[in-house]
Amino acid sequence: MIQEPVTGKTSLRMDVAGLNAFLQRAFPEADPETMPRVTSVMPARVMLTMGTASRNLRPGGVISGPTLMSLADTAAYALVLAHIGEVAMAVTTSITVHFLRPARPGLLYAEAELLKLGRRIATCDVLMWTEGRDRLAAKATVAYAIPEGTAVR
Repeated sequence: MIQEPVTGKTSLRMDVAGLNAFLQRAFPEADPETMPRVTSVMPARVMLTMGTASRNLRPGGVISGPTLMSLADTAAYALVLAHIGEVAMAVTTSITVHFLRPARPGLLYAEAELLKLGRRIATCDVLMWTEGRDRLAAKATVAYAIPEGTAVR
């Protein structure tokens, strides 16, 4: 189970529409069919979905590890930006992924929770699944560096 998310000093600076618009501007060459989409934003939590195509599958017909890692990273990025605003140079400092079971082809879901939002580092947990939240495919812990001078509330 994910730890209790940070809620005390967090306030939202971006909503679903703002995050999706930013991601489209920041990654203009991304395939619209498989680009992750933010579906929900709330304090300390975001939800995303991502379509998958045959290029996202590994031999055996399951979603590849790099695809899951990409979704985890995007979910953490969206979560951090939701709280600090449009800061394009917030960057991944670490990502650890535990692959729990094969992710069947289809719509991939991610739920990211903010564990800590500091002045320089944000830490998030991300759960991912295709068949149902009760059948997790992977869990990631992602840390993001927040650029110096960014006002964090």
